[in-house]
Amino acid sequence: MIIKRFFPLRFAALIWLVLAVVGFVAATPARADSISVQRASLQADSNGWSLDARFDFDLNSSLEDAVNKGIPLYFTTDFELTRARWYWFDEQPVSVSQSIRLSFQPLTREYRVSSGGLQLGFSTLADALAVIKHVTSWHVIDRNDVHAGETYTASVRMQLDVALMPKPFQIDAVNNRDWNLASDWKRFNFTVTERAK
Repeated sequence: MIIKRFFPLRFAALIWLVLAVVGFVAATPARADSISVQRASLQADSNGWSLDARFDFDLNSSLEDAVNKGIPLYFTTDFELTRARWYWFDEQPVSVSQSIRLSFQPLTREYRVSSGGLQLGFSTLADALAVIKHVTSWHVIDRNDVHAGETYTASVRMQLDVALMPKPFQIDAVNNRDWNLASDWKRFNFTVTERAK
């Protein structure tokens, strides 16, 4: 008799726990303020190694509205290369960044993606973001930065860089959670088997 009473109580407690967990997960909104690093790798080039990385994110309504009103957004990709040393601080032979500017031209109804001297135009925001989300052939490591046979930790991330925006918008962006868009560091091992040719 005691066993029969105990079993329904345990079963009811289990059902309650499952429903509570499912309810919590359903009530927790998906993080729209994050960038995910889908993949990252290093490819040998003529002077060393280049980064190929793919990111995934969506602009929330505030950011999309800002772009459509002519406010430029800057996405900065950071890359670091480190090597652990037991006798001293970690060595960091490489630490580089590149920024990509996303803007909208109301007169031509065109989205523009620019980096350095290169500028590309797109008819839709989705097409412009597709270019920003894929970093390709970005030279990050010179041959002389690394030593053959050594293993390094490569790290990459992307973030909406509020510091590059016009000053009046920087103040609002710092206090507004809608402008917080960044990824965690994606880390992977990089072993120099031979020098790039």
